[in-house]
Amino acid sequence: MYREGQFTIILNSTFVRPVKFYLGGFYNIPHVKYYYIFLCFVYILTVLSNGFLLSVIYLVKTLHTPRYIIVFNLALTDLCGSTALIPKLLDTFLFNRRYIIYEACLSYMFFVLFFGSMQSWTLVIMAYDRFVAICFPLRYNIIVTRKSIVTILLCSWTSLVMVIGVLAGLLERLSFCGSLVIQSFFCDHGPTYRLACNNISINYIMANFTFAVVICIPLVMIGATYVCISIALSRTSSRERLKAMRTCTSHLILVALFFIPYLGTNITVKTSGIDPNMRILNSSLSHTVPSLLNPIIYALKTEEVINAIKRLCKSKKINRAVSKK
Repeated sequence: MYREGQFTIILNSTFVRPVKFYLGGFYNIPHVKYYYIFLCFVYILTVLSNGFLLSVIYLVKTLHTPRYIIVFNLALTDLCGSTALIPKLLDTFLFNRRYIIYEACLSYMFFVLFFGSMQSWTLVIMAYDRFVAICFPLRYNIIVTRKSIVTILLCSWTSLVMVIGVLAGLLERLSFCGSLVIQSFFCDHGPTYRLACNNISINYIMANFTFAVVICIPLVMIGATYVCISIALSRTSSRERLKAMRTCTSHLILVALFFIPYLGTNITVKTSGIDPNMRILNSSLSHTVPSLLNPIIYALKTEEVINAIKRLCKSKKINRAVSKK
């Protein structure tokens, strides 16, 4: 039986820091363990698909291009994001280990939110790559180089580490003198800071700022690039238009898979409210399923990657034949 205030340290007369939080998860849903088992299979497939894609891009030198550096980054963040979230989630709810140490909770929050943010900005960089390729095809190799893409990616990683670090770090100023039950499936920022009993205005402002950085600004930038792409495609032949739209369609599917669930949940929570179980279900799926589908939709079915896999298989067969001789 969980008891409020069982795990708290009173640092002074006005500031209370908990030793542990309690992850609430789903409430009163029968057979919910089957859902967690489903997430386990999602994680296994995510590791296999993204790990395979990372290996192919790393081993095949013809894929060491700016475009596939971006794809490599997306696969890496998908893999790391799923690894940061799902194993701990399964340990928490399948084995009923719902208490989590305060410091571990903040670390858990940081890594899940950071890799999710990086997925968002990687989609922006993909849109930028498509924008230059379609709108400025003759200058593509001059503008989009390996050096420029690596620089953009490093800037994104550094900036988001600082933003998410500040977001999680500001929780250190809060006093938790009431409930310590986080109504989520992980140490989510919103459900955590709202448990505090002192002034949370700075945390609220930072939460909105982070939402703008991770969701709103990327969506606006992606939308702007596709407006420009649409204008450029309207001036080309139907054959070239179809060829360009193939890669754009795959990218737009990734954008929809990532942003629509996040936007839907956040807008519903802020406007009319949402059932806690539905919020947790939607949020958990939006954190896990895109990481599984991204490599399948955008990379593993493309002609370049398929040809690269065939070359790898042929080289392995030749090496085996030589070694037998």
